[in-house]
Amino acid sequence: MKCLLAIGLAAWFGLSAFGLGCAKPLREVHVYVSDDCRIKPELVARFEKDYQCRVSIDASESEEAVIAKLKAGTGDYDLMIASSDQVRIMFQDGLLHGLRRELLPNLRHIDPVYQNGAIDPRMDHSVPYRLTYTGLAYRRSRVPNCGPTWAMFDRPDLKDRAIMLNDMREVIGAALKFLGFSLNTTNVSELAQARDVAAHWKKNLARFDSGLYRARLDAGAWWLAQGRSGDIVQLQKDNADVAFLLPIEGFSIAGDDLVIPNGAQHAELAHALINFLHIPSVAAENTEFMQYLCPNQSSYSLLSADIRDNPAVFPGADLLARGEVVHDLGANNARYARIWAEIKGAE
Repeated sequence: MKCLLAIGLAAWFGLSAFGLGCAKPLREVHVYVSDDCRIKPELVARFEKDYQCRVSIDASESEEAVIAKLKAGTGDYDLMIASSDQVRIMFQDGLLHGLRRELLPNLRHIDPVYQNGAIDPRMDHSVPYRLTYTGLAYRRSRVPNCGPTWAMFDRPDLKDRAIMLNDMREVIGAALKFLGFSLNTTNVSELAQARDVAAHWKKNLARFDSGLYRARLDAGAWWLAQGRSGDIVQLQKDNADVAFLLPIEGFSIAGDDLVIPNGAQHAELAHALINFLHIPSVAAENTEFMQYLCPNQSSYSLLSADIRDNPAVFPGADLLARGEVVHDLGANNARYARIWAEIKGAE
């Protein structure tokens, strides 16, 4: 749904000596986010005040639908917060505006550890916005001896109390990492082995789920879940029984990037919003709000101890090195889709 996260300045103002005066209409920067409004509303209001503009945020359509509009020349967004794999597709299709670095001095604060692993390490057309890792979320009281391994989904004492995400790349990726393979492999033999592992895990699961798993884990209906770190950190704020581990075999790293589509009507204002979001104090406030890490190195010292000391947000360097960014595999996605159908159909 279309949402305005803050009220703009009035378009009509005050009486003059000659009657009502009409102000110049405010500029409006249109922002698309991939699934929900993930900029702190107070920060949006601050940006609107500082730049005398209105920010309109839209989360009403899927990324695929928006990309189709951009290809057709009917998209009207000035800025997008989109998943990294979709950003790669947009760049390959020539849909992205090149970034003007002279308008983005705050990019100097981007954490080089994450920048070097980003899809666009030179930040020519995209800027990292947030990161998440996929690992094991569990209830401490129900699974006191949880280990940091994907093998937890084979535990017979957790039968019908464990779930994995309803996401082919995450489930197959977990099986691939468990076997010591890349989660972006296209090797037929490796994928077949991963299929067999995931099909075996399926026998132990309550279901595959990406929508209800947070609420059901919070309520205690499920005790173990494959989950995304940002989702779980949000749960931990109100439920101390929820814990999170990253498997030692490896895990996926996913991110969202800030990009400006070709044809943006307010590209300069979009640059200003990107730069604003990477002011260290703003990045820290936004991280606290969304509970996903904004990889702005200068902001880290401004974060609360709860965030700084949480391994779901800041894994150790050795563990982080085992993570792998999920890539779009183009035509090879069909190979994963076939295997996913076989896993879901396994008895």
